[in-house]
Amino acid sequence: MTLIVVIIILALVFDYINGFHDAANSIATIVSTKVLTPLQAVLWAAVFNFVAYFLFKDHGVANTISKTVADSYITLPVILSGLIAAIFWNLLTWWYGIPSSSSHTLIGGFAGAALAHAFFTKGWVAFSSVVEMEKIVKTVLFIFLAPLIGMIISMFITIVTIQRRFLVKVSIMLLAGAGTWMMFDHFRHTKMEENLAKFLRVEKYKKDLAKNPQDSVAKAKLAKAEANYAKAVVYLPEADEIGTKAVAEKIANVVPLDELEGSKLKDGIGKALKLDLLKKEAFYNPALKPKYDSILAEIEAVKPLLKGYRTAGRDSTVHMVATAMRMSAEEELRLTKFFTVDLRKDLYKELDKADNSYLKYGIALTVLIFLLAYIYVEKLSTPSTYKMASMFKKLQLMSSAAFSVGHGGNDAQKVMGIIGAALIANGDISDFSEMKAWVPLACYTAIGLGTLSGGWKIVKTMGTKITKVTPLEGVSAETAGAMTLFMTEQMGIPVSTTHTITGSIIGVGATKRLSAVRWGVTRSLLWAWILTIPVSATVAGLVYYLTRMFL
Repeated sequence: MTLIVVIIILALVFDYINGFHDAANSIATIVSTKVLTPLQAVLWAAVFNFVAYFLFKDHGVANTISKTVADSYITLPVILSGLIAAIFWNLLTWWYGIPSSSSHTLIGGFAGAALAHAFFTKGWVAFSSVVEMEKIVKTVLFIFLAPLIGMIISMFITIVTIQRRFLVKVSIMLLAGAGTWMMFDHFRHTKMEENLAKFLRVEKYKKDLAKNPQDSVAKAKLAKAEANYAKAVVYLPEADEIGTKAVAEKIANVVPLDELEGSKLKDGIGKALKLDLLKKEAFYNPALKPKYDSILAEIEAVKPLLKGYRTAGRDSTVHMVATAMRMSAEEELRLTKFFTVDLRKDLYKELDKADNSYLKYGIALTVLIFLLAYIYVEKLSTPSTYKMASMFKKLQLMSSAAFSVGHGGNDAQKVMGIIGAALIANGDISDFSEMKAWVPLACYTAIGLGTLSGGWKIVKTMGTKITKVTPLEGVSAETAGAMTLFMTEQMGIPVSTTHTITGSIIGVGATKRLSAVRWGVTRSLLWAWILTIPVSATVAGLVYYLTRMFL
């Protein structure tokens, strides 16, 4: 119990450090352009860091982080070692004013500690058996893609903004806004399809079949699940017109959800008995394998009792199952909690998680505000340099707020993923979807407080050393950074807010002329980015070696 509390505290400490380490990302341009004072800027950024708590539902980035390492190698000492290494590297780079990635520090520390754990417990094992290669590859790719995307978007916004022909400018903005709306609409429908497949257990049966391609039972289950998915998926496009709740009801009328009830109840028995924890223990101690297999056999034996769930009722079914499996009073009490099944409600929740209307309407509102600002300054009043500068200073408040929302939504989720992994490893929950409500609240609060503390050394690097930034360029860089963070959050890819805003600032500098960017500083930043994951992984491995002496 003590270790899990220490890990949660350290995770929130890391989140706090992440906030003041990355405060520069949100406030560097707005401070360097003198739109806000440093104190006003950190207050502004901190508030919008926390606003993200109310906007992001799906927590795809957190889920990705929690599954960076294979389940069998996630232990509390591994998570502790990864956190210590990440905190060390974050503080070191903050001290020297290097805007490195807190996200990649955390991922590198987590993976490095897991590899060290695998070596000390299993000897030399394949790298791909310890870490989830697909997630690591995506993360590494976006070390380079995130700043590149930010740079391209910021260059596009800057070029459109300085376009002298008003009608051309307005047309491009409307087309870009419509294209962005359609892209986020596509993200929504893709996530709905993924969540539906997960709910109907298509993904689970695919994994089961991959482990044993000759398993005829798994083949039959997968075929049935895919048939149910084919019936249900055709209703998803109607969500825009009738809402996800109505779509969930339509799906429930054509897909036999009651057939899923038995699987959900079987999962509940496993959760009550902490079967996943026993499976992990058996991975390291083969003597426990017979006990694990015996419980699986007992669960199969009580399946007929589960069929009477609706007739007999929850409490009666729980008691019969607990008696048949000789459960303790504590296990029977836990089973009651996991035997509350409302599949229609669960389906609606899964589909509703994909809702990103707040982002789509936010994009539409942003385009509208920009259009109205340009119309006022260029058509309804006499254009002047002073009026244009004043307009962009006001717009920068909005763009920095948007970036702070993206920063909070992206980075707080990474710590949520680590805390979720720790709770699973400790047996407190069995799946990330069961994460308690206090976890996201605590993470968003911690990052907001960290941002409030500021990180002035990095503000100087980001705001002045890369390129000189005007209010117009500040708006372009922050808007581009926010768009990149919103896009990657929708895809569930953990990216670096530091890399993203740096690329965006480089983009606005390069739009003026390539020599406007101080490429010497940029090369130093690039080396820090490349080294972050391997250095954090190495430090985490060393920390894990030391923790073995005490834990």
